[in-house]
Amino acid sequence: MAPSSAPPSGFLGRTRELRELLADIERAGLNTLAGRKDPRARVLLVAGRPGAGRTALAGELVRLVAGRYPDGVLRARLTEPGGDPVPTTTAARRLLEALPAAPPPGAGEDEPAEALRAALATRKAVLLLDDATEAEQVDELVPDSPDCLVVAVSRGPLTGIPDVRPCVVGGLDVRSAVDLLTRRIGPVRVTVDPCAAQQLAEECHGEPATLLLAGGWLADRPEVAVADLVAQLRADPGAGPLDRMLGLVHDGLPAAVARMLRLFSLAPAGLVDPHGASALAGCSPQAAAEALEKFDGLALLRRVPASGPLYEVPGCLHPLLSALAARLDRPEELRLARARMLERTVRVLYACRIAAGSGEAARARQQALPRALRFAGPQEAAAWLDERRTALLSAARLAVADGQLDTLARRLMSQLVRALIAHVGTEEAADDLYDVHRLVLDVAERRGLAREKAAALLNLADLDARTGRTAEALTRYRAALDAAREGADPYAVGRAMESLGGAHQELGDLDRAADWYGRALAERLARDQRADAARLYGRIATAHARAGRHEEALRHWRAALTEHRRGGDVPACARALGELAHAQEHTGRFEEALRTCREAVAWARRAGDERLEAGLHLRLAGTLERLGDPAAARLHRETAGRMLGDGPSPWPERGRGR
Repeated sequence: MAPSSAPPSGFLGRTRELRELLADIERAGLNTLAGRKDPRARVLLVAGRPGAGRTALAGELVRLVAGRYPDGVLRARLTEPGGDPVPTTTAARRLLEALPAAPPPGAGEDEPAEALRAALATRKAVLLLDDATEAEQVDELVPDSPDCLVVAVSRGPLTGIPDVRPCVVGGLDVRSAVDLLTRRIGPVRVTVDPCAAQQLAEECHGEPATLLLAGGWLADRPEVAVADLVAQLRADPGAGPLDRMLGLVHDGLPAAVARMLRLFSLAPAGLVDPHGASALAGCSPQAAAEALEKFDGLALLRRVPASGPLYEVPGCLHPLLSALAARLDRPEELRLARARMLERTVRVLYACRIAAGSGEAARARQQALPRALRFAGPQEAAAWLDERRTALLSAARLAVADGQLDTLARRLMSQLVRALIAHVGTEEAADDLYDVHRLVLDVAERRGLAREKAAALLNLADLDARTGRTAEALTRYRAALDAAREGADPYAVGRAMESLGGAHQELGDLDRAADWYGRALAERLARDQRADAARLYGRIATAHARAGRHEEALRHWRAALTEHRRGGDVPACARALGELAHAQEHTGRFEEALRTCREAVAWARRAGDERLEAGLHLRLAGTLERLGDPAAARLHRETAGRMLGDGPSPWPERGRGR
């Protein structure tokens, strides 16, 4: 396959590797040679040490061939900045974010990968899987379509993937390495001593990451000759080239700035901005911003494109910075830095959440915030949340994993949940909410916090119920009830009982549904919570009606109506009267049903709810037809039609023509 006509990218060297990788895309696979059709996508592997330019090579390959894959490029990093492998489930979900085929939140371990393969079965796309640690991570994500291409990046071979095509990356050739140095320090110093430039390239083993650090160090010291840097590197022959060069750069920084650099190993997802850096280092945002710009110039950080002052720690440097921090900083200092960062994250999440509000109260809360924390408006806050979601979730995971920052972790997760709901919505953010609630559960179980455990289980069960996993929801609701009883939390006890009733009703077990609703009702009545009791009377009535026990339904709808009247809830009274009329019809009380339904229309009119009133007119029409008055029925249908226009009735007309 010839390279596409992609514009130049500034990529240096690797001509042979690119040529071989491009040829491997077209090369016949083992199945083709055996006369069989390839059942899966072709997998190309770019292997090499971190810092060797393997990700850049894979990215250049994808850039060259992207035009041949009209369904786009999907990217995922398979290792966290701290070195932990990303679970296949998480990686598959990230890849699915660009496709309208995401599995339900909290799906089983295999479901996201299966959904990804199904979504790509009819597409022609490229998957770029960076920093894989083992073959299984990649193999689970390979599409079952020969029209797709997978480009994986790894430290070593991925044995176990059939017909994988490896390309082992070493250092750049000397010419390309010198060209890279020239870009960083200008041509004069290279021209003055070309031999020293070649020696420096060799001393760096041609590794792009090391060459970038060397170029940044020299650019920051225009008076230093290239040969002087070569001599300094040769003075420490024991370490690898990247370790030596990072140590040289680090040791040349002022103590406070060097400490800030080390603390970036604590940044969630390796992302840091001036305010985050300020919190980590305990300095002013202005000093942090200046340091970030300097780090960018030294190739210690990479600026994230189109993201304002946001920077990323290169993956190859993250473990080295962690090692420096572990060696030079005390554990309590690192924990304090993390706590400062998390505290600021909590405050920004609070500001993000209230930016979604409207009205005088929301504006007053915003004005009470320090200027540095305010968002210009809901759009800016939503954009910030979308850009930082991965880092925020990573911050929550890191806080929970620390084990000593549980109070901060709980506050962070509470504000993150509220911000996601405010800006994204419960349904759209369900996947992230599921992860956060599981983290809350981990902390609650570790700390023995029964009430928080009950709340987390209820939230997880609600997400299960919304996505159709009713059996799983039932199990969690039962566990939530046990935790709520242990924590003596009457609200959670009642909610768990009511939710158990709803789950049993969804599963068709109406007797158990009515029983659990009844237990929840007793709990609410004991606490004189009349509005909740009214709702539960209605839920019990509905369960009885679906089970064909219409006399029981009639009795409970009357009780619900009594409670709604006592509470002065006019729309609820109208609805309860409509359901009561329906129950009266089922028990043969048609005249009573007619009177009740007319009363319901009057209550709906009083509530000012035209759609509800229209639905009740339709129900009246059905009752009149059964009583032998088609003319009156027609008038009520015409009235409902005028009120609804082209819209649907909010209340199905049950039993018409029975």
